[in-house]
Amino acid sequence: MTTPAIPIESKSTGDNAVAATLLAWFSEQGRDLPWRHTRDPYKIWLSEVILQQTRVEQGRDYWLRFVERFPTVDTLAAAHIDEVLKLWQGLGYYSRARNLHAAAKQIVVLGHFPCTLNDIRSLRGVGQYTAAAIASLAFDIPEAVVDGNVYRVLSRHYGIDTPIDTTPGQREFRALATALLPRDRAAAFNQAIMDFGATVCTPQAPHCHECPLALSCVAMREDAQQRFPVKSRKVAVSERHFSYVYALWQGKVAFRRREGNDIWKGLWEPLLFEDCALPALEGELTLLKHNVKHVLTHRVIVADFYLLHCASRPSLPREYSWFTPEQVQSLAVPRLVERLLATLP
Repeated sequence: MTTPAIPIESKSTGDNAVAATLLAWFSEQGRDLPWRHTRDPYKIWLSEVILQQTRVEQGRDYWLRFVERFPTVDTLAAAHIDEVLKLWQGLGYYSRARNLHAAAKQIVVLGHFPCTLNDIRSLRGVGQYTAAAIASLAFDIPEAVVDGNVYRVLSRHYGIDTPIDTTPGQREFRALATALLPRDRAAAFNQAIMDFGATVCTPQAPHCHECPLALSCVAMREDAQQRFPVKSRKVAVSERHFSYVYALWQGKVAFRRREGNDIWKGLWEPLLFEDCALPALEGELTLLKHNVKHVLTHRVIVADFYLLHCASRPSLPREYSWFTPEQVQSLAVPRLVERLLATLP
């Protein structure tokens, strides 16, 4: 490991130039985000869940819609999961929405939003980062957050090449973030370092010329910004082939809800044939779209989309049900299916 510019051992908690610089930068350049105008732990939790794997620009609109439709955790818990998934449609990583709904029910049973780090961690789908964010932002608990932005800022500034996808690496960065954290300004510092990584110390083309930490940054000094943070392994990307058939019979279309532990659990889709040749189907079949690519984190889906007019009711697996096209509009569907449905004549 490259020796950090300032060894972790030399830091007294909260008493360091890096924290002071980031806090000063944040007071001038921090983003004005709607969830930063509340101390309601429910709304802060909602923002953290939405912003996982989601750009702030996109997440802001979803957060506003969720807060309008579900202004309290009780209203969210009382909603049907289909309504939650429909409102989530387009954000991806739908397990977040299912966990959000399940955790809301946990909170209602508890009678209040949990206010200690361990109790927050007990909520469905809440990991160490999210719990630390809620704890510091809603309850002033001095807990450091470590997300992708924090890994990037700290690894570049201190020249740390310990892989972030290893247990030792995660432990090292958590210790460093904790050492930097001003205990009386935990919320501001956590927001500052995340904003800094999102707007200045960006993954590609970081704005080093306007960085207030440039003079003490190892990556800047060594012209090695793209080398940090270090990962030990790359996850292989697989490819799957879907053939979707919009099967119409007597003005209705066949759809099913995806179940099991595969992608898009709980969402709806038309008749699907995966990784196989399209079988003989009775009726008038028209290819509407060919080789539509949809990129997920560790896989690429290549889809064909067909329109099938059935003269008689086709024999389909039991999990398929018949809906009017108007009813289909109210179903929560994956973004890929939404794109394909938009091509219907």
